[in-house]
Amino acid sequence: MAERGGRGGGRNSGGVSGSLDKSITLPPDEIFRNLENAKRFAIDIGGSLAKLAYYSTVQHKVARVRSFDQSGKDVEHESPYEITVQEEITARLHFIKFENAYIETCLDFIKDHLVNTETKVIKATGGGAYKFKDLIEKKLGLKLDKEDVMTCLIKGCNFVLKNIPHEAFAYMKDADPEFRFQMNHPHIFPYLLVNIGSGVSIVKVETEDKFEWIGGSSIGGGTFWGLGTLLTQTKKFDELLQLASKGRHTNVDMLVKDVYGGAYQTLGLSGNLIASSFGKSATADKEFSKEDMAKSLLHMISNDIGQLACLYAKLHNLNKIYFGGFFIRGHPVTMRTITYSINFFSKGEVQALFLRHEGYLGAIGAFLKGAEQDNPNQYSWGENYAGSSGLMSTSPDICPMQRERSGTFDMLEMDRLERPLVNLPLLKDPSTYIPDTVDLTDDAMARKYWLSCFEEALDGVAKRAAASQPESVDAAERAEKFRQKYWDKLQTLRQQPFAYGTLTVRSLLDTREHCLNEFNFPDPYSKVKQKENGIALKCYQSVIDSLDSLGWEERQFALVKGLLAGNVFDWGAKAVSDVLETEPQFGFEEAKEKLQERPWLEDSYNEWLARLKPSRQRFGQPGPGAEDRPGHHRRNGPRHPHQLLCSPQMREPQACRHQELLAGRSPRREDLQRHFQVRGAPQMIRARRDSRGWRLLSARDGQLFSNSSPARRN
Repeated sequence: MAERGGRGGGRNSGGVSGSLDKSITLPPDEIFRNLENAKRFAIDIGGSLAKLAYYSTVQHKVARVRSFDQSGKDVEHESPYEITVQEEITARLHFIKFENAYIETCLDFIKDHLVNTETKVIKATGGGAYKFKDLIEKKLGLKLDKEDVMTCLIKGCNFVLKNIPHEAFAYMKDADPEFRFQMNHPHIFPYLLVNIGSGVSIVKVETEDKFEWIGGSSIGGGTFWGLGTLLTQTKKFDELLQLASKGRHTNVDMLVKDVYGGAYQTLGLSGNLIASSFGKSATADKEFSKEDMAKSLLHMISNDIGQLACLYAKLHNLNKIYFGGFFIRGHPVTMRTITYSINFFSKGEVQALFLRHEGYLGAIGAFLKGAEQDNPNQYSWGENYAGSSGLMSTSPDICPMQRERSGTFDMLEMDRLERPLVNLPLLKDPSTYIPDTVDLTDDAMARKYWLSCFEEALDGVAKRAAASQPESVDAAERAEKFRQKYWDKLQTLRQQPFAYGTLTVRSLLDTREHCLNEFNFPDPYSKVKQKENGIALKCYQSVIDSLDSLGWEERQFALVKGLLAGNVFDWGAKAVSDVLETEPQFGFEEAKEKLQERPWLEDSYNEWLARLKPSRQRFGQPGPGAEDRPGHHRRNGPRHPHQLLCSPQMREPQACRHQELLAGRSPRREDLQRHFQVRGAPQMIRARRDSRGWRLLSARDGQLFSNSSPARRN
């Protein structure tokens, strides 16, 4: 049904033991990581690829904060809190994909490095599990327990959709890049899963445990492989796909215009639609190229699968179809054809979606079946970017060495989070909430700027990391390893910005944090932030007293100015960095003095104020000017949750939220000449317009603004 057949005529066809490649060298710190702490195993073996899953424990350093009671103490000379670094053990899931040719070497490697395991059973799924059963049991000394293929696929699919942000994507052939990632929806059910292996299995998934096989087809990946081999004499599946990527199907296929001389206007059919696959081969007296025949074959099978999937989706009133299986493999021609077919036959009502980690679904599901007593679904898990390969480019011209390497070994790591994640209940619609205001995957100019920011800051971060642990003899060595690893990640993202889903400033920060944690640097800036927060908190009471002395409308304006002034330190402007370097005493009051007068670049202050007034009265609070009326007594302390003092000179970028208060209109071009900046720092400014409005680039600072997001300092 959905399993990949054996590699007929390939290097595995002559049996197991005599045909496996033992020449590969496996570095333990790059591929099979933390094997000494591995507890549980599962494996999914197809016709050419094996996916191994195991659970391990990872020990790393965590920064903990403990606050003090400051009553009666000399706060001028004591910090309000202390930071301690503790050792903590957390759970990690490892998934490694490799070619079956290396399975014996990999099993030997695991056996040699395996120190202790809690189980005597390895869960297995996939057609190849039977073929390699004896080899696995002999090498690892574990009993192989076979699990149902479809159950494992569904469990794996549910797991990645719930736990990995931007797991699903739509393929847009004319976009750059071609991936359009989907936000994680709080409700993933129901959906249709179309698994394309040797054949096609179509499954309706309604809940975590309720799913139904509703149809399928014998015309699938095995058909493409088999017929392709007969037509081109090419034995390898990936080589067939490469041939197809270079071919022109119109040389072989008969189109509507070939039959009718143009479009079929009566039925509304385009002249370029395929009327008959391989139709020209029956009448043309010539030889056809391997590339053209492979392309025609791929279109024929992909169109057939797309139409079948669309009909089942319409029949069951479903509008989401996830495609998986070895036939997909991230190849653009396949995804493009399936997407076109779904759009055409559904008239845009059904969406074709693909998964970043579709190759791991069976292994993840098999592992979850073996770990049911630990109830892994009660936890939330997050992708560890430091140990994951990421989605590779569909273009063979981008990083060919990396594509070749990832074709041999590909990794996914997931860490168990401290607490289960839930949607913020205050959100009106969690499914449409986007926390990031700039999509760096889509905006090439912003992407170039931010990647350069992080690259330029990297040496300083590495030095700060080493300096944060002066008592450690290997701190400098670990800091250099961090620097190299994060540099490599940034170079990957330059070429493949979609590697870990939608690229944002937040994901760049997450990747940096993961790399720092990898080398036991929980927070290189903790001491700096402790010192600066102590300085900021000394100002707190005076700020509150000053706010309390103002009338209601004056206070609201002062709150907004304070919010902007505090966030000045976290913007991306080089001018701010220069001020912080040259004026060490530059703080909160100085920042307020530097703010530009209204109107601001994003200025909806009046509208925001108007919304506050009725809500204030609705909840029984005094209206504007009530503080000045006789008999009204002002209470002490903060009145509003936004009465917060942002710490000056914060080194870590934070989310600037003032745009949530002030956003509301799209700026005019002349407005862009008046953006927020520190006075005394003139800049050359140019702007361009895209689908989302005017965007501003400061040539001097490289500072980039969208309609609702000022850049932040790295």
